[in-house]
Amino acid sequence: MPYIMPGAHLLQGAIDPHVHCAPHLNGRSVNVFEAVRQAAAAGMRAIGIMCNFQNTSGFAALANDELGHLGCKAFGGVIMQPTAGGVTLEVAKAAIGYGYGPGTGARFVSLPTHHTRYIAEREGRSPAFLETTFQVPDSGKVPEVVCAIMDLCAEKDVVFDCGHVSGREAVALAEECKRRGVTRIRTHGSRYAIDQIQAITALGGYVELSFFILTHATQVGLTHVDEEKHKIASASTIQDFTPRIRAAGDHCILSSDGGVFLLPPPVECFREYMLLVQSEGFSDDEIRRMTSTNPAALFGLH
Repeated sequence: MPYIMPGAHLLQGAIDPHVHCAPHLNGRSVNVFEAVRQAAAAGMRAIGIMCNFQNTSGFAALANDELGHLGCKAFGGVIMQPTAGGVTLEVAKAAIGYGYGPGTGARFVSLPTHHTRYIAEREGRSPAFLETTFQVPDSGKVPEVVCAIMDLCAEKDVVFDCGHVSGREAVALAEECKRRGVTRIRTHGSRYAIDQIQAITALGGYVELSFFILTHATQVGLTHVDEEKHKIASASTIQDFTPRIRAAGDHCILSSDGGVFLLPPPVECFREYMLLVQSEGFSDDEIRRMTSTNPAALFGLH
C-alpha cells in the first residue's frame, strides 16, 4: 500500500494563489509547466503565478492551453515593478488584455513588491534607490495613477493587489479601493498589526499570509528586483501568524509563496504549511476555507 503524506488530503481542491516558477533570475524549483503538473497531480484546483519581473498572464494562458486537460487552472497577473513597466495605467491595461483571448488575461494587478519604500528600507537600500520606490505618503492620499488603476480593476473585475507595502499603507489603499468600487482586494499581511488586518477585512479586503516568511529561505540573500541580493529579515514563527489568521477570519488566505530553489516545490511547501497551521488548532474545514473557498471567491474561480 503506497504511503500517503500527512496533509495530502488538504491539497484536494486547494488553490495556491502565490507561486513563483521559472523562467526567472533566481534559481527555481519548477518551471511553469511543472508547477501546473505537480499541482494537478496533488488534486489542486488552481495556482496563481507571480513574478517580480514581468506579467505572468501569458505564462498562465499558455499553461492552460497546453495542460488544461489536467484539471488545474493557472492564472497570472502583473506586479508593477520597474522591470514590468512601473506603476502605470498602460501596464495594467496591457496585463489585463494579455492572454489567449477575452478572460484569459491578468486576474490581478499588483503594486510593487520589492520596489516599495517599506521593503527597500528593510533591505537597507541606498537613498538614491529609495527615491525611486513606491509609497503612500503619511497623509494617506493615494497617488492619482493608482486611483486610475483601481478604477480599471473595478471596471474589469480583477483583483487589486496592494503589493508589499506597510500595514498603514495597505489600510489607506483598501479604503480608496472601497470608495472606487473595487470588490477584489488582496493584501499581504504577514507583518501587519491586528488592528490593521481587521480594518482591511472590514473593508472587504483579503489578507494573505505566506509560508515563505516562515522558512529558512529568508536567511539567504536573493535577487528580487535587480542584480543585488538581499535577505528578508524574518524571525516569524507559525505562532506569530496564528493571531493574524484569526483576525482575518473569513477573509484570510494561505499561500506557499514557493518556487525558490532553496525550498521544496510549491506543492510540497503548501502541504507543509497546512500541517503547521493545523498544529495551531485550525480544523480541516477552516484550512479549506483559507486555501479553497476564500481564494476562489477573491479571484473569481467559481
